[in-house]
Amino acid sequence: MKLTTKEITVFAMLGAVMYASKIVMEFAPNIHLLGVFTISFTVVYRKKALYPIYIYVLLNGLFSGFSAWWVPYLYIWTVLWGAIMLLPKKMPKWMQPFVYMAVCAIHGFLFGTLYAPVQAVLFGLSFEGMIAWIVAGLPWDFLHGISNFFCGILIMPIVTVLRLAERSTQKN
Repeated sequence: MKLTTKEITVFAMLGAVMYASKIVMEFAPNIHLLGVFTISFTVVYRKKALYPIYIYVLLNGLFSGFSAWWVPYLYIWTVLWGAIMLLPKKMPKWMQPFVYMAVCAIHGFLFGTLYAPVQAVLFGLSFEGMIAWIVAGLPWDFLHGISNFFCGILIMPIVTVLRLAERSTQKN
């Protein structure tokens, strides 16, 4: 996956946009556009979407600290990326928004569950302790999933803009 200079620049900017969107939305816990951006970038850039995703992850660690909370970020966005990669590329246009919104919501609902195993290992929790940690976070995961669903309305417009930008820069 060799990158062009244009791709390096675009992916750096997209990763920075992800990080900036997170900072802007910090006033609202578990409501953000990270899932929206992860899905949009994956639909447009496929494997190469990992670049902006991990630029975001790196920026998060650099500015907020490489601490225990950060470790699950090394895989948690890749799970969403992988789910989108497994979907058919030739999905009917009318179906795409609903499928992407649903996957975005599912990732939000499962966020605490995906996060929990690493936290259990890092903090020495038993299996029961990990389950208790997941259950305690269910209200936040519910909010996360619902907000991801509604924020998912933005996925197809972002995909459209990214594809348009890609086409316009390929002509030059």
